[in-house]
Amino acid sequence: MPLQRSPVGFRRLSSRLFCAIALCSVTAVGCQTAYYETMEKLGYHKRDLMVRDVKKARDAQQEAKEQFKSALDRFTKTLNIPGGELQEKYETLNTEYERSEAKAQSVRDRIASVEDVSEALFKEWNAELKEYSSAALRKNSEKQLTQTRTHYAQLIKAMKRAESKMDPVLAKFKDQVLFLKHNLNAQTIASLKNELVSVEGNIDSLIRELNASIKEADSFIASMSKDNA
Repeated sequence: MPLQRSPVGFRRLSSRLFCAIALCSVTAVGCQTAYYETMEKLGYHKRDLMVRDVKKARDAQQEAKEQFKSALDRFTKTLNIPGGELQEKYETLNTEYERSEAKAQSVRDRIASVEDVSEALFKEWNAELKEYSSAALRKNSEKQLTQTRTHYAQLIKAMKRAESKMDPVLAKFKDQVLFLKHNLNAQTIASLKNELVSVEGNIDSLIRELNASIKEADSFIASMSKDNA
């Protein structure tokens, strides 16, 4: 596996990456260039990094899916339990909201990483087409580039669509938590139960989009591995 390294290798990698980041220019582009150049010297090509980041984004989406499902279940059960300390209910739901927001942010960050490395890969790939002396090999590489770009466009569209579905759910979770925080009474619990109906619809839509995005990521990873075989 191209991305497997020994513990010593990882320590060496961390040290070199730290140096690269410390010495890179103040611009984001300069930092990014230094990072990819360092990784390339260590045997981590942009194609490998792209597959790695897609896997991480897929895993982050899977974790977010489980967290949102868990949060809805916790909201429903907590609001349906009769009696109990209202402050305790607020703290429970607020914790679920914060966990959901953290998972959502992880998804956003992972998708951004996929976009960064894909942009660098496609730019490099396109520039290197001019370096071929063989017209046949150039044409074959250009065809692969077009296919990869097309598949990537489908992937990032699915990821972005799933990402956009998280914000409405988070907004509704936050509304419930804020309302409960400032209205700790039985009437508040009753009104929040009614609001959960719309939350369930948002969650269902989010889960569908996350599943579609995860499936698209698996397909993309498989195609990249096949092309690299």
